Amino acid sequence: MLTVSGLTIAYEFPESSLTALSRVDIEIKEREFLAVVGESGCGKSTLALSLIGLLPSPPARIVGGSIVYRSTNIVKLSKKELRRLRGTEIAMIFQEPLTSLNPVYRVGDQIAEAIIVRNSREDGVEATRSDVMQKVYRTDRAVMSRGPWLRRRLSPEGRREIVDWLKLVRIPDPEQVLDRYPFELSGGMRQRVMIAMALSQRPKLLIADEPTTALDVTTQAQVLKLMKELITEVDTTVLLITHDLAVASQVADRVLVMYAGEVVEDAGVYGLFADSLHPYTVGLLSCIPTGSKRTTKLLAIPGTIPDLSHPPKGCRYASRCPMAMDVCLERAPRMIEAEEGHRVSCFLHDR
Repeated sequence: MLTVSGLTIAYEFPESSLTALSRVDIEIKEREFLAVVGESGCGKSTLALSLIGLLPSPPARIVGGSIVYRSTNIVKLSKKELRRLRGTEIAMIFQEPLTSLNPVYRVGDQIAEAIIVRNSREDGVEATRSDVMQKVYRTDRAVMSRGPWLRRRLSPEGRREIVDWLKLVRIPDPEQVLDRYPFELSGGMRQRVMIAMALSQRPKLLIADEPTTALDVTTQAQVLKLMKELITEVDTTVLLITHDLAVASQVADRVLVMYAGEVVEDAGVYGLFADSLHPYTVGLLSCIPTGSKRTTKLLAIPGTIPDLSHPPKGCRYASRCPMAMDVCLERAPRMIEAEEGHRVSCFLHDR
């Protein structure tokens, strides 16, 4: 479905330039649940924003590489072409739903906006905004002439479709929820509304950037289970961005591990957790607390992420790696397939 090849992205400032992504290669298959994991600052969100054409430019700039979505290179698309791609082809769920939802519009009106955008694209370039609005809002002149959507009323057909989307994301009592404002809902409910809004455009690829960060453990489990079920229910592909390996282990088919702007390991979820090959992945797994009493101290990875405005010559993890060799300081390792379906970028497996 989507192939990222040699993607390099830099944030350029007057005093310096920071390479946020370096030579990233990714492949996403149809109806796959792919998780991208790594600690804060490793480039996960930059990768997600680049896939949907939402990088802040300036200062962000794509230095090299390609992002090919079904034979279309997203890097070369104009702003107008990117707007046509967003939503109906690739949709995104952002980290904090309260800041992503408009506080002065009801939930139903915000989902209606997404449906109107989808209908205008499905009906072709000749369909005007007023034409497609009539499918969602009441069409009598007394209502349509009142101006802002704030005072308009959803049509019975529009309400039924919005209720269907809210039911799909397991929201109880959707008839009442669509008439509420975002601040009247809990964090878990707002996140489900964001998912419903994204799904209402029927995207082929759904990017979820840390969708469970602000949620409690119980709600987090519910949202993750929901996203896993949606792959078969609405026939979509999910790319999950997370810093939590435990989250990835619950829902992902495949896991991509990133460090300092590079992909260091790529494997199926069972292969990665049963037989991690890169020292950074091993270190991350060792940092996870267990549910039983332990006799040793909780392990931690020493050191800090290198300064990406002046990245090291060799392996970016070498200064923190307990198994670093001389070659690790001299040149960067290449990504190899150490086992079938298990790629790693480390000299320990490439000699």
